[in-house]
Amino acid sequence: MTTKVGFIGLGAMGLPLAKNLQRKGFSVHAYDICEARADEIVALGGTRASCVADASKGAQIVITCLPATPHVEAVVLGADGVLANIDDGALLLEMSTIDAGGTDRVAAACQAKGIGFVDSPIGRLVLHAERGESLFMVGATDADFARVEPLLRAMGKDINRCGGRGMGSRMKLVNNFLLLTIAQVSAEAVALGTKLGLDIDTILQVTGGTTAQNGQLHTLMVNKVLKGDVTPGFTIDLAFKDMTLAMTAAAELRMGLPVGAAAHAVYGGARATDYATRDYSALLEYACANAAIATPRT
Repeated sequence: MTTKVGFIGLGAMGLPLAKNLQRKGFSVHAYDICEARADEIVALGGTRASCVADASKGAQIVITCLPATPHVEAVVLGADGVLANIDDGALLLEMSTIDAGGTDRVAAACQAKGIGFVDSPIGRLVLHAERGESLFMVGATDADFARVEPLLRAMGKDINRCGGRGMGSRMKLVNNFLLLTIAQVSAEAVALGTKLGLDIDTILQVTGGTTAQNGQLHTLMVNKVLKGDVTPGFTIDLAFKDMTLAMTAAAELRMGLPVGAAAHAVYGGARATDYATRDYSALLEYACANAAIATPRT
């Protein structure tokens, strides 16, 4: 029997995940506030939902992949939201990057209604999602994990059990704090090397052969900004949101994150400009502009 999936949120990451599900034999009923985004699901044999309620009704598993905590809480907990319309015995697979408190509130609401809940934020880049190579950070009970595992394997490659409900969301916070801080330092390193007169190919070759090698410079930037492509896979605005989640969590725990705080401030400055809607690899363009040099290209 084909599993019926209601998929809500067809953004840069959500759309390729939903397409992979449909390709792998699941029946996807997809919804996004931008109706045209569901066209690609329909072209693959899926169907278009008219609203959140429509996507939720009749689905065995409802997936949400949304920008931020307020969007998730409105979509899941609202009067016309997922929990008001989901079938008894169904499960919510929440894949957004949101604060841990928001995840906990949604999980508690699902539990109160007798609905299964799994939080499984996504790792890696849009290009990996398109190839079915995403990584997932999963918070779930054993029983709920068993229900979503076939979907996760259809959408991606690597599945990491992080603990019970809410632990996937917490792991994603830590993961993005680390990668976004590294991205900013990598941008500054390339800007410095360029200012010193080094060729970008030399910078990439040498740093790629030492322990300075990292995915932000050698995978993200090589495939995006260094090719002159800053169309958003993951915007600087969203990157600032994720850094803010980490800084807020640290503040609540009375922790200092001094290097992270400096990177957070850079993202804050960039999002106050036209860079806000560009891919976060455009941090390199931002760093080069501040250094009064042209952005290198490969």
